[in-house]
Amino acid sequence: MPKMTYLEAGKQGLAEEMERDPLVWAVGEDLGRGGVFGQYKGLPERFGPARISDAPISEAAILGAAVGAAMMGTRPVVEMRFSDFALCAVDELVNQAAKARYMFGGQTRVPLVVREPIGIWRSSAAQHSQSLEAWYAHIPGLVVVAPATPADNKGLMKAAIRCDDPVVYMEHKNLWGLEGEVPEGDDVLVPIGEARVAREGRDLTLVTWSAMVHPCLAAAEALAGEGVDVEVIDLRTLWPWDKARVLASVEKTGRLLVVQEAVNVAGFGAEVAATVAERLHHSLKAPVRRLGAPRVPVSYAPSLEKAVTISREQIHSAASGLMAA
Repeated sequence: MPKMTYLEAGKQGLAEEMERDPLVWAVGEDLGRGGVFGQYKGLPERFGPARISDAPISEAAILGAAVGAAMMGTRPVVEMRFSDFALCAVDELVNQAAKARYMFGGQTRVPLVVREPIGIWRSSAAQHSQSLEAWYAHIPGLVVVAPATPADNKGLMKAAIRCDDPVVYMEHKNLWGLEGEVPEGDDVLVPIGEARVAREGRDLTLVTWSAMVHPCLAAAEALAGEGVDVEVIDLRTLWPWDKARVLASVEKTGRLLVVQEAVNVAGFGAEVAATVAERLHHSLKAPVRRLGAPRVPVSYAPSLEKAVTISREQIHSAASGLMAA
């Protein structure tokens, strides 16, 4: 399998779907110059301005137009640049796209992908650093995806574009340069709703997603040297999420730690923790634990940004504490 970056893998997935289906197109700010992160570089020349559409600076207008276009039969991929900016179009996504299929009795669907880059990245501060996946997981009608590897960014991108429901597609900005092997083939898709066991183990289950997968794996390797065998599960999709795989893992290990970059209060980790506590309380060897950011804005200052970023050391400490409980 060839190696490529997370950014290039997502771009390749989009390009393959545009080649396969003429109804797939992309719209958003800065697409004409290749996207703010370069994730569309070369695509305007390849597909032309009608299919890589450079839009004015109005997130509400962009997403509103895309919702209408999706209801009329096309498959738009909407670039929001930052998940924070997508809040300008939350009505179009939450009140229109998410509800149209239900409110029209199944007479229309909204096959729409909304790309929302998430997460802490290079002193971008409070308005460019949020991880808001829990907001969208709360909304009936939306699919929520958060890939952690280049292979998944390609496979999930293709699956999201083929999905007949609106997909909030959350790529982590700090992963753009991450390299990894990526399968080739037009039909190599990653199924939506299927988690990945990133590392098998028998002593403790660690559930996470997006960029947190990588410090979790590093912490698991360090714990292995201390005789603790950690199973790491990358959810990949937050709605629907793979309850069966998580429950099977925790039933085996008896311990659960959920790790998220987002603010811990009301984060998606609470959904995972509550589900396991409700279903498997009889199998638990220790209380379920969550690890997430404090409820404070992200600062420009690198030292303060670091203070709210979940680290490998914090994960290691939390897991060690669970083993001792």
